[in-house]
Amino acid sequence: MAARRAAVLGSPIEHSLSPVLHGAAYAALGLHGWRYDRFECDEAGLPGFVSGLGPEWAGLSLTMPLKRVALTVADEVSPLATAVGAANTLVLGQGSDRRRRRAENTDVAGITAALREAGVRRVERAVILGAGGTAQAALAALRELGVTAPAVVVRDPGRTGDLRAAADRLGMQPIVIGGYPAVALPDAEVVISTLPPGAADAMTDHLMAPRAVVLDVVYAPWPTRFAAAAMAAGCGIVSGLAVLLHQAVAQVELMTGRPGPVEPMREALHAAVRARTA
Repeated sequence: MAARRAAVLGSPIEHSLSPVLHGAAYAALGLHGWRYDRFECDEAGLPGFVSGLGPEWAGLSLTMPLKRVALTVADEVSPLATAVGAANTLVLGQGSDRRRRRAENTDVAGITAALREAGVRRVERAVILGAGGTAQAALAALRELGVTAPAVVVRDPGRTGDLRAAADRLGMQPIVIGGYPAVALPDAEVVISTLPPGAADAMTDHLMAPRAVVLDVVYAPWPTRFAAAAMAAGCGIVSGLAVLLHQAVAQVELMTGRPGPVEPMREALHAAVRARTA
């Protein structure tokens, strides 16, 4: 296969593990001419960066703060990315259509696969902490698992407009609970914290029953205080590393046309994390 390029963009980006994941995938798939880089890029810089890409580019992984603006630089937006209101992937066309840009969202697949890997199949009661772009992806993932009315715990219900709009597009009816962190978490089978590092620590006194599965999208340092408290309470825990892995697996398939090799990517990811914490 001809040499192609891909990269992850965001700000800050220097600690991104995406190059490790995609590089391991290219090696396992025998895509020796493929190259994956990282670039610092903010919202204002994304349109110019994308317009300057040559025909060798296969796709971009997009992290914060680019997931919403990604929709505006795409020629086509997938139904899922439209419903979520955010995209973490730009797939660039091939052949005569190489200039075409399609926005996709693999965060949903990442969350869903991470929970299923932990044994979660069907869910009736779920809680989401936070209301940002990752929370919107969590809504869509929970819909895949059968949830129609998850509880969403936030500080200020007045700042949940984007999440409510995403819920409407997804056909869901979230129950928004304000006053975080001074609220008790509703009983649930799954709890997903989409909060930034340290922000969920205040909820360690309000954990679920031992049967709950708790997913914390934060993965460094691991375990977070929130995840450690959940483990001590007897909950199953899922690291954000699992989400990172599985969303990248889906990206690899979108960009290369070949299924992402899960185990080689997982091994490379865990090796990189061990090296950083050694």
